[in-house]
Amino acid sequence: MSDIIHLLPDSVANQIAAGEVIQRPASVIKELVENAIDAEAQEIHVLVTDAGKTCIQVIDDGKGMSETDARLSFERHATSKIREAADLFALRTMGFRGEALASIAAVAEVELKTRSANEELGTRLLIAGSRVESQEAVTCPKGCNFSVKNLFFNVPARRKFLKANSTELSNILSEFERIALVHPEVAFYLYSNDTELFNLPAMPLRQRIMAVFGKKLNQQLLSVEVNTTMLNVSGFVAKPETARKKGAHQYFFVNGRYMRHPYFHKAIMEAYEQLIPVGEQVSYFIYLEVDPGNIDVNIHPTKTEIKFENEQAIWQILSAAVKETLGRFNAVPTIDFDTEDMPDIPAFEQIRSVEPPKVHYNTDFNPFKTSSSSNGGGGNYSRPKVEWEGLYSGMEKASKLNSPLEEEPPVNVHWTLPESSSSVAKEEREVYMDKGARHLQFKGRFVLTSVKSGLMLIDQHRAHIRVLFDRYIHQIRQKQGVSQGVLFPEIVQLPASEAAVLESILDDLVAVGFDLSPLGGGSYAINGIPSGIEGLNPVDLIRNMVHTAMEKGNDVKEEIHKLLALTLARAAAIVYGQVLSNEEMSGLVDKLFACPSPNYTPDGRTVLATIKEEDIEKLFNK
Repeated sequence: MSDIIHLLPDSVANQIAAGEVIQRPASVIKELVENAIDAEAQEIHVLVTDAGKTCIQVIDDGKGMSETDARLSFERHATSKIREAADLFALRTMGFRGEALASIAAVAEVELKTRSANEELGTRLLIAGSRVESQEAVTCPKGCNFSVKNLFFNVPARRKFLKANSTELSNILSEFERIALVHPEVAFYLYSNDTELFNLPAMPLRQRIMAVFGKKLNQQLLSVEVNTTMLNVSGFVAKPETARKKGAHQYFFVNGRYMRHPYFHKAIMEAYEQLIPVGEQVSYFIYLEVDPGNIDVNIHPTKTEIKFENEQAIWQILSAAVKETLGRFNAVPTIDFDTEDMPDIPAFEQIRSVEPPKVHYNTDFNPFKTSSSSNGGGGNYSRPKVEWEGLYSGMEKASKLNSPLEEEPPVNVHWTLPESSSSVAKEEREVYMDKGARHLQFKGRFVLTSVKSGLMLIDQHRAHIRVLFDRYIHQIRQKQGVSQGVLFPEIVQLPASEAAVLESILDDLVAVGFDLSPLGGGSYAINGIPSGIEGLNPVDLIRNMVHTAMEKGNDVKEEIHKLLALTLARAAAIVYGQVLSNEEMSGLVDKLFACPSPNYTPDGRTVLATIKEEDIEKLFNK
């Protein structure tokens, strides 16, 4: 039998390793910028073209490399960070495995210009697909200049799975923000298609956070500082009143490295228990300094997951540190009896006599006396006639005008739902026949109405979501959104990573009725909002739509349309507990049955349920 096991060529092995380390253009920037930081660079420039698909350039003023080091750095597992296995447990550098440059060179065309401080000439190296094409001496500044072109040019399947430019740029900005937040002593500059997105000179940590996420965050942050024998904790947490459902900036850093840690996240949230509503989040920037021997960063290719030796003890330290911060800055509501500004309470003096208050009144006042009397001021008095009915005239008309359930033409939109949905809807359309029937609102949540098969219960909030969703999706597709101008435009400020997502969905926002004008620096003026959502906070609404788009990561236009329509519908739908008149309930039920799929919300939740007549009769058979 012939042998079937053989060694892979280096080029194939490098492509396999690249699949773990280099997932997208943001991964390239992460690896190159971290190498620049390890080289003690004080100024790093990042330039991307077409969200990194065409070209990524990283320029630093670090130590640079000699001719031999430059050639050797692209070999697999070639590193200057470790020499033996024991060094893995004393790491204080960002990179150490020596896979980054080899992986990048395996799936892209790389040009490197580098020079160390003690050399007059530098080295220019060209590599494509792990194959060295040329190496020569050149004149160049001290440091390194990496140019990575045509990422995944030799792996078409991987390049096909790259997202749209806006999504990839958002990932680049998110990765860039994480590195900039942990190294405030280094100057960072980022350019996209020759447009400057970040200009971050060296500055203190608090100022770096504000430079990345906006100055408004400065008023929300409380500093955390705790030193123990196990670890040192520093950073900032936000005040409880700034909590929100989406868009909180939450970052953990360990020994200068960004990490994700759901267990420690729960420790932070536990400190805010009963201070913020359930389901909402607060921003935090937590920096941990731990003995490298007590952590393991070598458990994930991207090194974003870190294993700790004493996680439970660190959990308790984190929670206690945040609680102490909230208490020290009076972020927790308390009753303090030791304040110096206590009101002065006069002492009781028995010598002083107490006099009762005197009441002054007009003895000639008579509420029944008119200005002119028919009997010359005699005793025949009569109360003036008041037209009470006139005070309520027009109330019924005003109620109808202020109702958010105006009649809209039915929208012919088809969605994929369970088969039972269309059959139930078809049956109950003809069931709802008595147009003059009165409806009953139960517990401020359900609308009860009589149908042929029994008693129908309709969730008023979900029903309105169903109606509004069909309306908004029709407006977006037909670009017929009606915009309502605002008297005083509001400003929404977004970080660069969120502003890139907003740009990708801006046309859809305009189609539904938003009128936004860019002001530069991630700021937009809201000049108009969609008609029908008056009373909602447009700034929070736009933020929620951007964050939802970031979470979903959808690039297909149809998915973006559904996402925007559903977000708007949820925000503008009538809430639980809102009292509805019979006319409003009738209008809601009529519009619901006019929808192609009234049984379910767009995200698959049940809108209505029917209690059959025979089931009701069984209750009275006893």
